[in-house]
Amino acid sequence: MKKIIASTALAATAAAGTTVLVAAPASADVERRGTCAGATYELSVDRERAGYDVDADLDGAKAFSTWQVTLRHNGKVAAQRTLRADDEGELDLDTWTRNTRGKDTYKLSVKPSGGSACSTTVTV
Repeated sequence: MKKIIASTALAATAAAGTTVLVAAPASADVERRGTCAGATYELSVDRERAGYDVDADLDGAKAFSTWQVTLRHNGKVAAQRTLRADDEGELDLDTWTRNTRGKDTYKLSVKPSGGSACSTTVTV
């Protein structure tokens, strides 16, 4: 009976250790923040499948204001939209891109209607 309990505990400990090792690469995910026209924007790049889940969020914008949001991946447009902030002044743009050979560079540009553009860059 004691051998069965010890074997089960050892197997559970080994499985838990493996889980920790598999989860470790998530620490390579990157976020950058900035401010533009009184709003805070964030670019988040997370490893996902064979590429990256890329999220651009804007908070604190004027409710229902219009913004031009552009996301570039290695210099090429990956997503470009004109978005309207919701009643709480929030908007987001989410996309997925393939991992390319070498480093991947993402540039987020946000521009309020009638205002100046702001940007941030993430390299993974």
